[in-house]
Amino acid sequence: MGIYHGNDLRKITGGIKGRHVKTKRKYLSGRYPILTVPGQATEVKVVKARGNTYKLKVKVASEVNVYIPKEGKTVRAQIIKVLDNPSNKDFARRGIISKGAILQTSVGKVKVTSRPGQDGVVNGVLVE
Repeated sequence: MGIYHGNDLRKITGGIKGRHVKTKRKYLSGRYPILTVPGQATEVKVVKARGNTYKLKVKVASEVNVYIPKEGKTVRAQIIKVLDNPSNKDFARRGIISKGAILQTSVGKVKVTSRPGQDGVVNGVLVE
């Protein structure tokens, strides 16, 4: 079951008078968000998308690709826990990883730069 993302309240232009009657279309439907959490093994969900394409969504993440600015290289680090999530206080409490979340890893504190629920990968930058 999808979520309808259309806007039926918007008035159409072009000199048409009266109430606009809009029909629901398949391409206006959405999905429930995938809330990525840290875990032991990485779990990715493959979802069919519009235009005969696929989206990868991370359900459980065990590792993060960390870019270290001083050294100019990228390493893969284990996720220990979610320290903070500025986008939503509830996400921080529940330990959900989204863009902007601060993670405690084996390398140090990392700020997430990717969108794990939509990109299919967890990338981040080391925070000093």
